[in-house]
Amino acid sequence: MTSASTRTRTTRLPRAERAARTEALLEQLRSCTDEDHREQLRGELVLVNRGVAEAVARRYRGRGLAEDDLAQVAYLGLTKAVARFDPDRGHDLLTFAVPTIRGELTRHFRDHGWAVRPPRRVQELQGRYNRVVDDLHQELGREPTDRDVREALGLSEEEYAEVSGAWGCFTPRSLDQPVGGEDGASLLNLLPDTVAEDPHAVSDARVSLAPVVRSLDERDQRIVFLRFYEDRSQAEIGAELGVSQVQVSRLLSRILERMREELT
Repeated sequence: MTSASTRTRTTRLPRAERAARTEALLEQLRSCTDEDHREQLRGELVLVNRGVAEAVARRYRGRGLAEDDLAQVAYLGLTKAVARFDPDRGHDLLTFAVPTIRGELTRHFRDHGWAVRPPRRVQELQGRYNRVVDDLHQELGREPTDRDVREALGLSEEEYAEVSGAWGCFTPRSLDQPVGGEDGASLLNLLPDTVAEDPHAVSDARVSLAPVVRSLDERDQRIVFLRFYEDRSQAEIGAELGVSQVQVSRLLSRILERMREELT
């Protein structure tokens, strides 16, 4: 069993040392025929490269999901990549592992978040963003910084913040937040009574609501985002959308009614 002190030490290896230890472990893996020993070597490979998984996970912070959860998902992606990697092919492990880690994080956002469709311009930039990050990772031999990516994309700080901030999903601050006044409907009202009565079911409720939110058109998603994530008042939402507070109230009622129908 690897000690906690060893685990901490191995996640902070300098890049050159990490690369050398990774190659040495891969070399052992190439010549090893004992499956138990091979599994041990794979575990060491994961341990040595945990810092890479953590660096990838840090790029997804502040997007509605817990940082500890993101780190665990990144570790899972790294573990899967190491298990699938064929050292006999001679490819760099991290070139194979980093996209696998990102894919695992993307699926986690899809399954546990509330995807809000960004504007088409931002979606197109996000496609370039993903390609540039992969290219820079291979070129630099490390996870690129935000500045590296921004400069490669030729974006201003404001444009980059819009692209990176929109990547992923949002999670509502509270499922039982009323839409209107104290007696107004809430997202929790859309769900079966057993969910409202069981606080442990709230996480499952978010997963149930996610595909329903994704089915809304762009304006309706924006309204849900402003009301339940940013905690905007109906008057503030109306000012942003250019409609009256009464119209916002009607729009919210219609949106919630549609969501209720899709959940039943």
